[in-house]
Amino acid sequence: QVQLVESGGGLVQTGGSLKLSCAASERTFSDYTMAWFRQGPGKEREFVGASRGSGGGYRVYYADSVKGRFTLSRNNAKNTISLQMNSLKSDDTAIYYCAAGRPILSALSMSTMYTYWGQGTQVNVSS
Repeated sequence: QVQLVESGGGLVQTGGSLKLSCAASERTFSDYTMAWFRQGPGKEREFVGASRGSGGGYRVYYADSVKGRFTLSRNNAKNTISLQMNSLKSDDTAIYYCAAGRPILSALSMSTMYTYWGQGTQVNVSS
């Protein structure tokens, strides 16, 4: 069983930066696709980014809304993933969730493809 715990959320001003972290249980961590999702007030849960195994390494995918601003990093040795968020906007305000699963590539951004979820960490971006 994979257990996930997010941290690093908080309040930041528009244009600022924030780094989120997700600590995972050691069990089979490197075998899972790790992803970040978010859910803003009154909105559906949406894909942010994911790290998926590919040819012995990993490839990172991003939603268009965060590409160029967010960076997802994976550290298998420490069983953690991070999300460095820069140039934050009000629209980035949401609860951010860490997720683990084994999605097929074509369904990478679908939340239903992920088996394990953290409890979420709140990110508030002031306008």
